[in-house]
Amino acid sequence: MTLLSRIFGLIRDIVIARAFGADVGTDAFFVAFRIPNFFRRLFGEGAFAQAFVPVLTEYKEQRDEEQVRNLIDHTTATLALILIAVTLIGIVAAPIVILGFAPGFSGDGGRYELAVSMLQLTFPYLLFISLTALAGAILNAYRQFAVPAFTPVLLNLAMIAAAIWWAPYFERPIIALAWGVLLAGVVQLLFQLPFLLKLRRLPRPFKGRDKEGVKRIFKLMLPTLFGVSVAQINTIVDTLMASFLVSGSISWLYYSDRMMEFPLGVFGIALATVILPQLSEKHSQGNSADYSATLDWGLRLVWLVCLPAALGLALLAGPIMVTLFQYGSFTPGDAAMAARSLMAFALGLPAFVLIKVLASAFFSRQDTKTPVKAGVAAMLTNIVLNLALIQALAHVGLALATSIAAMVNAGLLYVWLQRSGAFQSQSGWGVFALRIAIAAIVMTALLIYYVPAIDHWVNLDLWQRVLQLTAWVLAGALLYPLVLLIAGLRLRHFRGQGAN
Repeated sequence: MTLLSRIFGLIRDIVIARAFGADVGTDAFFVAFRIPNFFRRLFGEGAFAQAFVPVLTEYKEQRDEEQVRNLIDHTTATLALILIAVTLIGIVAAPIVILGFAPGFSGDGGRYELAVSMLQLTFPYLLFISLTALAGAILNAYRQFAVPAFTPVLLNLAMIAAAIWWAPYFERPIIALAWGVLLAGVVQLLFQLPFLLKLRRLPRPFKGRDKEGVKRIFKLMLPTLFGVSVAQINTIVDTLMASFLVSGSISWLYYSDRMMEFPLGVFGIALATVILPQLSEKHSQGNSADYSATLDWGLRLVWLVCLPAALGLALLAGPIMVTLFQYGSFTPGDAAMAARSLMAFALGLPAFVLIKVLASAFFSRQDTKTPVKAGVAAMLTNIVLNLALIQALAHVGLALATSIAAMVNAGLLYVWLQRSGAFQSQSGWGVFALRIAIAAIVMTALLIYYVPAIDHWVNLDLWQRVLQLTAWVLAGALLYPLVLLIAGLRLRHFRGQGAN
């Protein structure tokens, strides 16, 4: 379901790029869309979910039915009131908010006014999508992952419909996308309610009360607000600085970031979503051996999948951007610029996914302070590197700084987790690392020596691009596991308590 959601997200971005290109309008929309999404990561599936799921799992394991329902009811009521207040403030203060997130727009009246008007439409999305994330967190705690994973498809369908069918009816067609975002928030929330009702976990916000449980959740959430959102904060910092660069820079970063988010969402977020309830359950049961085995299994999967994904994105960045986006209003120059930042983002892909898994290890133990410390170090690293690299590398420097900051974040989390004694890595890491390194080197050699340069792809028609890119992706995707197999890696190496 996560894969399906990301495929529709990719189709959405292709449609938007073809219809609107990379200009003043798209820069304004991506800022207006990114702001509520940033807060969504705080109030929704980010900080809130990471604090809520371990507490709900503990209640589910150790409390009776009524206490579990009271926790859900009171949490829903409290979160809804906070979200309503934040949403109203965001709508009224939209002119100030835009200046805070994209100060470079202040010298461009067209971009600024357009961004403000669209933010006033997209900000209510925060209310609906955060409540949708609450519903998804409840379903995940009961190991029902498919419905929350499918729900983002509805957002993508709404935005595709807005770009294709609604845009012609607006004086500024790009504004149709903002209306599509707002509608999607309502639809996604309504979609999940029947599944909560079937589970007998539909919130009754004006009925149940559990002040003790809600206080614990929000106490855990406060430091988590920062800890799980470092990547988003870094993205916002990148957007802020890119607003001072040439028009199109924000859009180039957006499209390259979206391509990096594809494997991150399909694999990284999905793995973190599944592993958090598992780790919370093992910790709640005091089963340290199974806790370590589950986490070790997750870390091996990260390297097994994300190393070739990162190399593939970096080495095929040009062909990917030309094949997927270089049509209509999206020019060859836009494709080349977006490809450069994609290469920089790809370097950090394994680190981005490792952060998701390692942070879940801390959150499952209700330790939200340690990820904050790592997050602070990563954010400071990103800011310093942004300032150092933006002059020479422009938008590419911003992407590279974000990737290096993610490496710092992941490295600190791993070192501190080991030092805490909560995690003991399993045997066989040396041989495992050697095998995937050999497979990755062979795959890299194939792509470097045989894939044509970006100029070749620009001169192809649509179907030639699609067929050739598909062929090279399949070649890498088949060669990598084949070399792993020859090197001795087998499925049984991933079986055991963690895999179960």
